[in-house]
Amino acid sequence: MEIMNDVVTKEDLRQFGLELLGSIENLITQTKEGHSDVTEQEWIKSRQVRKLMNMSPGSVQNLRVTEKVRFKKIVGSYYYNKADLLKLFTDEKCK
Repeated sequence: MEIMNDVVTKEDLRQFGLELLGSIENLITQTKEGHSDVTEQEWIKSRQVRKLMNMSPGSVQNLRVTEKVRFKKIVGSYYYNKADLLKLFTDEKCK
């Protein structure tokens, strides 16, 4: 059995900390680049619809109930088709 006599110095810990922070920053950057913007998504969540269209939760629900836009329910969250929303509100502006 071999006994290790390696000693960890404060400088070793400082260097490790810097490397760890660099790795975390890289992961955050990669994650941010991997997420697409709401404007590029085909299906968007209710919260995003409310923010994008400046609507109340009841108004979004009404669009779903009256079947004016396509939607999907996935694990308790509703997703709405962005093209349908844009078409609906473009048509409303033309009237």
